[in-house]
Amino acid sequence: METVKEENERKKEYLKQYGKALRQEKRIEEELERLKLDRMLPGALAADGLPKSSNLSDLSDYMAKIDELERKLIRQRGKKVQIRTEIRERIEELDNEKEKDVLTKRYIDCEGWNRICDETGYRWTQVHRNHSEALKKFKMV
Repeated sequence: METVKEENERKKEYLKQYGKALRQEKRIEEELERLKLDRMLPGALAADGLPKSSNLSDLSDYMAKIDELERKLIRQRGKKVQIRTEIRERIEELDNEKEKDVLTKRYIDCEGWNRICDETGYRWTQVHRNHSEALKKFKMV
């Protein structure tokens, strides 16, 4: 039988999916940007002694890689939207507005505890109490 602490940890991992999806999207965007810069400024980057992010030899290989990354980015953005929508719907099922605020700011807006306290005007203990109560009531898919 799962303890309350284990269940809450599972719920937190579920809620953290959105932040992970955001970070993954950013990594793909950065990789795409590096690839484009490498192609536009090959001499400048090589002169710096920085490693090139690709060793593509011709334009068709380069365009294929760009296309692949752009498709990957589109898929990741779709996944991110799906995760956000699902988590947002689950949060909205809660009755308590303070609990909704805390979960939204923590897991959708990806804010730290201090910022949540500042934005909501709640004390640290109130924020954590609301978070704990929200987790107890939160229903995963």
